[in-house]
Amino acid sequence: MKNYIQIKKKIIPYNKTIIVSSDKSISIRCILLASQAIGISKIFNVLESEDVINTLKSIKKLGIKYKKNKKFYKIYGLGLKGFNTQKKLVLSAGNSGTFARLILGLLVNSNNYIKIIGDKSLSKRDFSRVVQPLEKFGPIISSNKGRLPVTIKGTDFLRPIDYIEERGSAQCKSSIMLAALKTPGMTRIKAKKSRNHTEIFFKNLNIPIKLKNKGKYDNIVVNGEANYRGFNYRVPGDISSCSFFIVLTILNKNSKLIIRNVNVNSTRTGIVKILNKMNAKIKFKNIRNYKGELIADIEVKSCKNLKAINCPEYLNSSAIDEFVIIFLVAAKSKGISTFKNLGELEKKESPRLTVAVNFLKEIGIKVSRKKNNVKIYGQPGLELNGNYIIKNFQKDHRIFMMSCVAALTLGGNWKLFDRDSINSSFPDFFNVLKKLGVNLN
Repeated sequence: MKNYIQIKKKIIPYNKTIIVSSDKSISIRCILLASQAIGISKIFNVLESEDVINTLKSIKKLGIKYKKNKKFYKIYGLGLKGFNTQKKLVLSAGNSGTFARLILGLLVNSNNYIKIIGDKSLSKRDFSRVVQPLEKFGPIISSNKGRLPVTIKGTDFLRPIDYIEERGSAQCKSSIMLAALKTPGMTRIKAKKSRNHTEIFFKNLNIPIKLKNKGKYDNIVVNGEANYRGFNYRVPGDISSCSFFIVLTILNKNSKLIIRNVNVNSTRTGIVKILNKMNAKIKFKNIRNYKGELIADIEVKSCKNLKAINCPEYLNSSAIDEFVIIFLVAAKSKGISTFKNLGELEKKESPRLTVAVNFLKEIGIKVSRKKNNVKIYGQPGLELNGNYIIKNFQKDHRIFMMSCVAALTLGGNWKLFDRDSINSSFPDFFNVLKKLGVNLN
């Protein structure tokens, strides 16, 4: 099958209700925590993307059995010391930074050397941010100058640590928390605020954890070696996947969309706060609490009078994966939008800030950049009628999906390569577009 799509027509107005794919971050955490539980866990609505499938394959290599039924995955956990870490074991993370960094935390007590590898994109990303704190627990870890492949050999003599996490990386924080789970005594983490799914899981599973909010940081104390039982969990919809359809609706005249059963955890909803400051009309409805996570339906309408934003930096961590699509809204807004300290974008599947800025320039938007700060000069009347080819973006799924939204709302004749990039996180993306009336070539 050809690995590109062509879009030649703008999307027509719609009034629809959709369901998006399940949350990838929660799917991966669910599987890993189920592998460490004692007994059977049932996980419903698992996202069956490449990243999650690689997680399942890896726990199987580590001796954890699982079965897939029609409605759920059944995982047979063997406790905190249940991994069978055979000699010369290699685990492939594919494109998943979440899995690769979190599994390292769970391997701090492995009996043999285990190698973690990834695809070309993941192998360029920084792993020193987890290697350095994990080494403090006592395992032997080697890497390729802070990148994959990473090899780890655990120890039976783990020691708790005190650590300050300054990047606002939920993956780094979670990796340390999972290592703390295997360690006797109390591990203390002072972490810059970031996504808190792991903390919510710990509390829900009655793992001894203390949390204290202190300004820009969360103080986390984990009391290790506390076994927990298998559990049932239904994974909610992913707001990162929703973001493309939220913006598609905002930029598509006379359109309205309802997205059902989405995780609207406050550490994930920066995009909604940012877009509403830009005069969007996004509402949460039917809000309910599910095992510590907030779930809601999202209602969004098209918007004629978008305005620029001086984006507050405190929203960066809760919208870090959505900035590329936010930039597209800024391109259609009145005035100059300013975004600061977005260096974490350069450490994603691609140097995402650079790629996004180049994309905006290619479609005629004036952008000025100074280091990790960006100004976008909006053009509310922007309409495109040229030919556009998008490729060489290191198969970054978010850049691909943002390009689709641009093509469907701005006009022009587009050829978008690496259509298979969506398989890592949102394999159902094209099916949802079809439900909104899009015909793809």
